[in-house]
Amino acid sequence: MIRKTLSESLFSYLWIAVGAALYCLGFNWLFEPNHIGFGGVTGIAQVIHALAPALPIGALVFALNLPLFLLGWRLLGGHLLVSSLFAMALTSVGLDALASLYAFHPMEDPLLASLFGGAILGLALGVIFQQGATTGGSDLAARLVKLKLAWLPLGKVLLAIDLIVIVAVAVAFGDLNSALYGILALAVSSWMTDTVLYGLDTAKVAYIISRCPDEVLRILVHDLGRGVTVLHGEGGWSGEEKRVLLCAFKQRLIPEIRRAVKETDPEAFLIVCDAREILGDGFGTYTGNEI
Repeated sequence: MIRKTLSESLFSYLWIAVGAALYCLGFNWLFEPNHIGFGGVTGIAQVIHALAPALPIGALVFALNLPLFLLGWRLLGGHLLVSSLFAMALTSVGLDALASLYAFHPMEDPLLASLFGGAILGLALGVIFQQGATTGGSDLAARLVKLKLAWLPLGKVLLAIDLIVIVAVAVAFGDLNSALYGILALAVSSWMTDTVLYGLDTAKVAYIISRCPDEVLRILVHDLGRGVTVLHGEGGWSGEEKRVLLCAFKQRLIPEIRRAVKETDPEAFLIVCDAREILGDGFGTYTGNEI
């Protein structure tokens, strides 16, 4: 098990605080004054409050989050609970504190509010998720879903959960426009969250089949300083044995790789693929609490 040092833990909690601040700003500036539908536990609490006005929203949010956090403690461990409680406390206090300090006015164009609000909240959630934390509610529920369906992108899981909540909010309040803007904001937020979590690693993987693999290998390793793995393949039509060169590299090296291969062997077969995630020397490292 990988343990964080004290300085790494403090740095992680600092990033959670940054994400919480962005979350509060995006919600108070662009969601609340423009009456854009909001998903998650807050949306569920709004629906219940509409049906039973005697139940306060804040108490409902806490009551709905409690079983999720208890389940998170059992399935995801203590670090998630502590960091997520920290994130939830900051966002809860920050939302009320910011609202009391400054009253944001509605934007003339709700479309801009939904687009930029979704982008800011997606960025905030991505930053928090990167540190192995959640803000509770649907964020934590999505993490629990990924325990069983680890191949699902987290932003898409959040999108599905929050979409159901926003539809329920629209039914409870009878405000179709609020729901439609909320759905648009959710799509942007989901895309931004996945971009922060998975899309910043612009690594590529190349498969190279050449008539002179030794020369191509020499150039890649010695001239360009790239690591290469030699795979042994066979031509499907000819049955001829072939050496396939597998090389991982950053996106900025695409022109150099392409030029080196084609200048060495103009007939070389070159396949360049996007790599969603690469862990290892020269690329990313595994830090635990993966999403």
